[in-house]
Amino acid sequence: MSNILLGDDDEELTQLLQEYLHNHGVRCDCVHDGEAVIERLKTTMQDSSPYDLLVLDIMMPKIDGLSVLRQLPAISDIPVIMLTAKGEEIDRIIGLELGADDYITKPCNPRELLARINAVIKRTSIAVSFTEQLPLPSSRLYLDQQQRLCQIDGVELQLTGTEFDLLLALLRQKGEVVSKSWLSQHVLQRELQPFDRSLDVHVSRLRKKLQPFHDEPIKAIRGKGYQLVL
Repeated sequence: MSNILLGDDDEELTQLLQEYLHNHGVRCDCVHDGEAVIERLKTTMQDSSPYDLLVLDIMMPKIDGLSVLRQLPAISDIPVIMLTAKGEEIDRIIGLELGADDYITKPCNPRELLARINAVIKRTSIAVSFTEQLPLPSSRLYLDQQQRLCQIDGVELQLTGTEFDLLLALLRQKGEVVSKSWLSQHVLQRELQPFDRSLDVHVSRLRKKLQPFHDEPIKAIRGKGYQLVL
């Protein structure tokens, strides 16, 4: 059974989601403000069974969700799905830029949330070594899928789970143009939707982390997709 933390100040909604998720094999603890999210994560990081994922509402009392995301790297590398108000695109973009793995708009369909949770947990819990699956022809880049480790020229890069999977997908087709629709299906585990900029934001974050090693590590090919050239 997966184990998640849900941070949202809507107690009626969290109870509904908690019951639905539990009935579908996901244990869900709920807290109702940003401070409680941070404290709960700090506490569970010391346990033998930390959370698999955080579902985080943007609008919360005491500390808002975006501020929690800013503090999160110093506390945990837990994957995050944001809950955002319908139409608040700027919050979604900022959240993705701060390292969130995915988002869903409120009011959310419990079935859709469950699908997003399962997709993100699946992406971040694969226990197969990438180096055993696909030996790399270049000594510059080293990826270990089991440890979620990425190194370039011996320097370790701090990547989110989504960034790691995106780099992995591009690397497997290095030199080829990979379509946005394919990346959305295989990395984000969903169909590419019109006006959804999630994939572009993840690529932009990954590109910035790779740029110290190459001026243009990922090329955007207009109307086609992305190409890894590192």
